[in-house]
Amino acid sequence: MQNSEHIHCLIIGSGPAGYTAAIYAARADLKPVLYTGLTPGGQLTETTEVDNFPGYPKGVTGPVLMEDLKAQAERFGTQVRFGMVTKADLNCTPKKVWVDDTIELTADTVIISTGASAKWLGLENETRLRMNAGGVSACAVCDGFFFKGQEVAIVGAGDTAAEEATYLSKLCKKVYMIVRRDQMRASKAMQRRVETTANIEILWNSETADILGKETVEGVVVKNSNDGSLKTLNVTGFFVAIGHKPNTDIFKGQLNMDDQGYLVVQAGSTRTNIEGVFAVGDCADKTYRQAVTAAGSGCMGALDAERYLATLGH
Repeated sequence: MQNSEHIHCLIIGSGPAGYTAAIYAARADLKPVLYTGLTPGGQLTETTEVDNFPGYPKGVTGPVLMEDLKAQAERFGTQVRFGMVTKADLNCTPKKVWVDDTIELTADTVIISTGASAKWLGLENETRLRMNAGGVSACAVCDGFFFKGQEVAIVGAGDTAAEEATYLSKLCKKVYMIVRRDQMRASKAMQRRVETTANIEILWNSETADILGKETVEGVVVKNSNDGSLKTLNVTGFFVAIGHKPNTDIFKGQLNMDDQGYLVVQAGSTRTNIEGVFAVGDCADKTYRQAVTAAGSGCMGALDAERYLATLGH
């Protein structure tokens, strides 16, 4: 194992939250070091068009947006390093983390921006069309606009799926909601909203058998679990809303989390239950999950870290 390196402000993760935290921390002369994780740039690197991030009137692709944020963080002196934090001991002072199981670091402050990963069905065509920007998405708010006036399908039965189906119904001609059982997990209020929206059709006891289309989505094959019958939906967009998994496993037993693994922060701040450790972006946000809200919380995390260090006399 290499000798330990001491870092003033360590940022774990490189999405909009991590890079924005780095910009603010670097400008405050905290000399941040950011480790990217296995997906530099986070979820947005798998997104093509981003039309809702302020400052890009003509839109921007996810990878370009992340490169811009990275360049801005580096301009102020952030060290951006490729590597995955694999272990952490946050209860000691200074904090200790290990990168790729080989590099040991100590840090006065840690800003966690490890994000969350969308859950997928695991179908071969789902993966192919998602990777090729062919109309498969896990975010209706991000991508619904591209399907204005078209017919789409959404998979899921919880509050998020119901919310996203309702959101899509305002943009799309028709929304098919594919529900695996004969009831939803969504709250009664959300269920009522879906059931009373004229252009949402709920397909109960149904599962996605396949997604059709060479370049883009051209249809979805749905299987009825009661009688095994197959039905093809003539849709051009396919949304998956079966949940997200926050990337927080390595912090279990140290940081307070909710039952889904999202990090719990003190109201109105990014402070966790351990002093000097801050959580920003999607790993601590299951409500909004937008690039701009992640970036905003990254700013908050850097300011919280700066204030914490000031109380220590750094």
